[in-house]
Parts: sequence; structure tokens; C-alpha cells
Amino acid sequence: MKRSIFTPLIDEGLTTLKIRYDWKTDKSWVFAAKEWNDDIEWSRYNKDFYSESILTNDAVYLNDPQVRNLFRKYELLEYLEDVIGLLRKGKHFGMDCFYYREKDIRFMSNMHSVIYGINNRSQAIRSGGIRRHDYKDEEFEVIIDGLNLARAMSFKNVAAEIPYGGCKTTVHSGPVDLEDMEEIGFLSYALDRTRSFTGPDMGYPPELADVMKKNFTLNITGGPKGPLGPTGTPTAYGVYLAVKQAAKFKLGSDSLKDRKIAVQGLGAVGMPLVEHFLVEDAKLIVCDADDKRIAALKNKFPDKDIEVVDIDNIYYVEADIFSPAAVGGIITEERIPKMKFSIILGAANNQLKASSQEEEYKLARLLDKHGILFQCAWWHNIAGVLAGWEEYVNQDKADIKHILPKIERICTKNTWNNLNKAKELSITPTECAYQTAEKIIYR
Repeated sequence: MKRSIFTPLIDEGLTTLKIRYDWKTDKSWVFAAKEWNDDIEWSRYNKDFYSESILTNDAVYLNDPQVRNLFRKYELLEYLEDVIGLLRKGKHFGMDCFYYREKDIRFMSNMHSVIYGINNRSQAIRSGGIRRHDYKDEEFEVIIDGLNLARAMSFKNVAAEIPYGGCKTTVHSGPVDLEDMEEIGFLSYALDRTRSFTGPDMGYPPELADVMKKNFTLNITGGPKGPLGPTGTPTAYGVYLAVKQAAKFKLGSDSLKDRKIAVQGLGAVGMPLVEHFLVEDAKLIVCDADDKRIAALKNKFPDKDIEVVDIDNIYYVEADIFSPAAVGGIITEERIPKMKFSIILGAANNQLKASSQEEEYKLARLLDKHGILFQCAWWHNIAGVLAGWEEYVNQDKADIKHILPKIERICTKNTWNNLNKAKELSITPTECAYQTAEKIIYR
């Protein structure tokens, strides 16, 4: 790793870095500290000590000028300002960063907003997934990804009608060892410090939720042993319902029979999503980096019309609908003119390659100019966070039946209304969705 906001922490024996930004005043603050000793036994978290415990007799606390001087010492002040610039660009609340020296784990909570959750009477006031990145991934790109996802979560939570602000946790580390209670204990402690509830995302197995809940914290959901299981299945159902509404709006019918649908990614969401499409006898074009997933799909549906293409070519196939269900940032200014879809509507978060609403608007308008109907994913990709919320609030009594009517209402009615309202206002569905939600988030 090259430039890193963790470098001053590592070299100065610190554990914590907090960055705050106020978009109303355009002021930023930074804070750093040593809050625990290196030999702390994280496996004893929530047994011998808690998230608010004093964990060292040798505490160090640095104020804003001291931290900026520290970054200047390491020739990283400009980098710090670049990170703050990202907060400014997306109107983010800030970041909480925690460092686990022994295992070189770099935990970053990217926080967009809190206004929708501050009075929700829960320990957690923000929600968003936890994602792991390999050390080879450049930190600045990881921060961009985390902040973009956190911003989308703020709006997704409003769309899902659940009282939480938005966040996203990104962790730079090696693959998680679910038998290592020191590592799991640290992740649990850091999560609880941020007052967030989460669910395993890319880079972490769903089983992480089960291990963390059993041993340390209830602020994580979506494990296989949970009452609702992984959230990919309800997420896929909600996106499927939204695709049908888009087809009705753009193509004149919500039937997907004989419609050609391109799907990128056959993971926890993509696989159940294509199964919904196949039930309606849609014609599929799919891709995935894992050949085993492709084989599993073709073995399960040997008689269905399924074409496989390279992952780099999925953007340019001829299809009625493109439904991304993998990584974000795939719809770029360069790719849009080459796309041959009538509709782009899928499950992947942050499909537009953008770091602010204004940049999203630019790409959404370009899609519209090329005749492609597009709606930002956070407006309809709400079933997963609803399932997480149901489990977080009701724990072992959680039941998909409690939220199924809400999923169906939001993904159908709200999608249909948004598409029609955007047409009436002569704006893109993405702009229309943002205008509706930002009144709540930014007041």
C-alpha cells in the first residue's frame, strides 16, 4: 500500500483516527488517539471490557492542528485533504478509522448521514454493509468506494422507510479467519464503536454474521443461521419486481417472456435473480468471473435459453434489459454510447461511475439521451436492508412475512410512481428519486 491515512497511526503508535465534515459550514475536523494497548485480548470483548471501556493507562489524544501537523510530518497532508475533499463532494458526515496493529487490520467506517436515525431509540443509528479489501487494493479507491456506498445507503434507507442513516464499513485485511476470535472480536468492537448495524458484503462470507452474533455483538445480520438467512434472496425478489415495472413502463408489458435480459454476476443476488427471470421464460445472457457459477446455473436449467459471454463484453450485447448484480461503477461515460439496452435496472450498488449526485445526474441524462431507461439502484434495491432491519429489530422472532408486503409495495408501486413522475417533470428517474429522498436526508 502506498499513501495511507493509517501511516501516522502505525508509526506513532496510535489506534484511532476520526475525520468529520459539516457540509452546511464547509468545515472539517480531524482527531487521532491511542485508545488501547497492543496486547489487548480482543477475544474478551463484551466479556471483560466493552466498547466504552478505558483500555490503556497510556492514552494519547490529538486535536485538529496536532493531527494535521502529524500528517504534514509524513508528507500526507495533501492526501488527507484529498480524503476530506471526497467528504465534501458527497456531503458526508465523516469517517471513523481503527487500527489493529498485530494483524495489520485497517477498519474504516464511512458515514454519510445520521439525521434519519439519531432519534430511532436503537443503539445503532446508521446501517450499511461491511466489505473486505485485499492489501493490493489502493486505499484511496477503497475510500471512494466506501463513501459512495455509504451515500447510497442513506438514500436506500429512506427508500426502504427504515429509520437509519447511511454508512459502509470497508476493511483492509487478509481473508478473515472465522476461528480467530481475536480478529472477530476486534471487528465487533470497531463496529459497535461506530453505532452501526451491518451485514457481510463482498470479501466476507455470510457466516461472519453468525460468528459475530454468537460471540460478540448483535449489530450484524444476514448469516446463514439467522432467522432470515442471507439477504441476497429477498434482494433479488425486490429487484425482479422492479424490473417488471420498468418493462411495463418502457416496453408496454410487465411480462418478461421471451425478453432478452443480460445479467452481470451470479452471486448471492444474481443467481436467485436469474431464476426469477427464467421462471418467466426470459432469454438470458449472463457472465460471472467464477466458471463454477455458470456451470451450476446451466446444470439447474438445462432446457432454458442461456447464453454466456465474457465479463468484459456483457456491456455491449444486444438485449432488452441489462440487470447488473455484481460490482458498482460499471456505467461510464465511455460505455454508454456503445450500450444497446432499452432498460438498465439491477441490484448492483452504485452502478454509475460517480462520486456525487451531480455526477450521477450527468450520466443518468446521458443514458436518457441514448434512449436507455435507468433508475438508481438504491430506489428499488431495498429488500436486503429491510431483511437486515427485520432481523436487527426482532432477532430470533424475525420473519420474512413481516416485510414481504412492504418489499412488494415499495419495489412495485414506488418504482412505477417514480418512473411516471420523472416523465411528468421531464427529468430522469434518478433525479426524481433523489429529489424525493434528499428532502428527508438534508432537510
